[in-house]
Amino acid sequence: MYSEKVMDHFNNPRNVGEIENASGVGTVGNAKCGDIMRMYLDIDDNGIIQDCKFKTFGCGAAVATSSMATELVKGKTVQEALQVTNKAVMEALDGLPPVKVHCSLLAEEAIHAALWDYAEKHNIKIEGLEKPVNDISEKEEDVEEDY
Repeated sequence: MYSEKVMDHFNNPRNVGEIENASGVGTVGNAKCGDIMRMYLDIDDNGIIQDCKFKTFGCGAAVATSSMATELVKGKTVQEALQVTNKAVMEALDGLPPVKVHCSLLAEEAIHAALWDYAEKHNIKIEGLEKPVNDISEKEEDVEEDY
């Protein structure tokens, strides 16, 4: 059963689309379920995320977590956006069923992938940012054990 917030973000997703000439673009997927999420960031000269958009191919939970993730990083600094975890996304959505936890991990990794792309384009290092994975199913087993 999905929370009202999950259903709202699925039925009325925020920030759907692309950002032309985005500061950073990150694409991650899950080979096991077929979900693909692409996150676009527009970051100003002060390192503040001015805009964030997404395109997701996947289930309702994948769309909802994408939508919520964009809401959580907009207006934040790069460092603050790096702190947005899959748990923060799930909490903001009032939870996800255990079989959909991987969708929140997809959202976290998409943010990290977009930040990684931004850092590479600007030849900078973002403290605490590790190279993201393209397929989150590699990390999925670790996360599922926590729930």
